[in-house]
Amino acid sequence: MNLANKISILRILLIPFFIACILYYGEGREYLRFVALGIFLLATISDAVDGGIARLKHQVTELGMVLDPIADKFLIISAFISLSMIKIVPENLRIPAWAVLTVISRDVMIVLGSVVIYFIKGDLKIRPSWLGKATTLFQMLTILVFLAAFKYHRLFLYLAILFTVLSAIDYIWRGSKQLNETHKI
Repeated sequence: MNLANKISILRILLIPFFIACILYYGEGREYLRFVALGIFLLATISDAVDGGIARLKHQVTELGMVLDPIADKFLIISAFISLSMIKIVPENLRIPAWAVLTVISRDVMIVLGSVVIYFIKGDLKIRPSWLGKATTLFQMLTILVFLAAFKYHRLFLYLAILFTVLSAIDYIWRGSKQLNETHKI
């Protein structure tokens, strides 16, 4: 197993510690929000590092092409869900349920659409788009600014949701295009 894949696995292993910090964050344990921020920041940086290492060392593997997006999805979804469950003031640091539902719905649609395309076509040609990458970036930034209690954190949330919806539409459009390809008989 190469270094990039090990970093992706580390990112997955950080998730339970991040969730625990958020869920145990409360009165008398305010420091846990900063520990969660540090863990999430480390995980976010590791996302950039593992991809960079894989490309620079020409070690892009099939395992890595699966592990990296899985690690991203688990990290982002667990963070959105955890941050929607915060029970301490300031409550404005709680991510609204509609935002969590939007993020999860997009990912479920992408997975289900991929499965449908694979079963119908026997092949899957959907590659990450710039909208998908921007969505991941804004979702991660949203989590970071919520944890940091940044004054304008809601602006980041709205941008993340906008990109989430736009990338969902883009993936649906590109998937539909694949399914509508005609074949010469």
